[in-house]
Amino acid sequence: MSTPTPFDDAFRLRLRDLLAWRRDVRRFRADSLPAGTLERLIEIACLAPSVGLSQPWRFIVVEDPGRRAEIRDNFMACNADALKSYSGEMAAKYATLKLAGLEEAPCQFAVFADRATLVGHGLGRRTMPEMAEYSAVTAISMMWLAARAENIGMGWVSILDPARMNAILDVPTSWRFIGYFCLGYPQIESDLPELESAGWERRQSSQACVLRR
Repeated sequence: MSTPTPFDDAFRLRLRDLLAWRRDVRRFRADSLPAGTLERLIEIACLAPSVGLSQPWRFIVVEDPGRRAEIRDNFMACNADALKSYSGEMAAKYATLKLAGLEEAPCQFAVFADRATLVGHGLGRRTMPEMAEYSAVTAISMMWLAARAENIGMGWVSILDPARMNAILDVPTSWRFIGYFCLGYPQIESDLPELESAGWERRQSSQACVLRR
């Protein structure tokens, strides 16, 4: 086993920059990604920790135009339904938000968690079976940062019907849908979340999330 190179202050500062500039991208350029990019990013995602080393993440690369069209229709229906839950100023603001890059993003994929996997022998999942889903999310986070390090944007589309996504992508109903992702070069670069720029919400101080007992 090789010994890792010690990480110095300069590296830690650059890592902090990477974390700060990671964005949930909705506006993509049409340029295709270089061949092998997605496969390389998935390899990095699979370095993530997982409960019991179960590696429950499942990546579905979506290239078929018909399936992409069905996913867009799914999003439009769910988004219209979500709009009904707001009223007044919030409804008007919601209607102006760009919440997906499904039309523009050249690369698209879905992530599922396989709770039934025998890999890992169930370790760590007896009291918290949802650890499979949490493990898949850690893989997504790893991939997101790796993509940003290559100046590639990634956007998480969550306004979708999970059961419909399983059907559209023809995967086992036991797989838990985690999210649909758009990948490509961003139209703009910013260290400010787009929803904050749009006035939807502001990033809170880390201390607002900390309790001590």
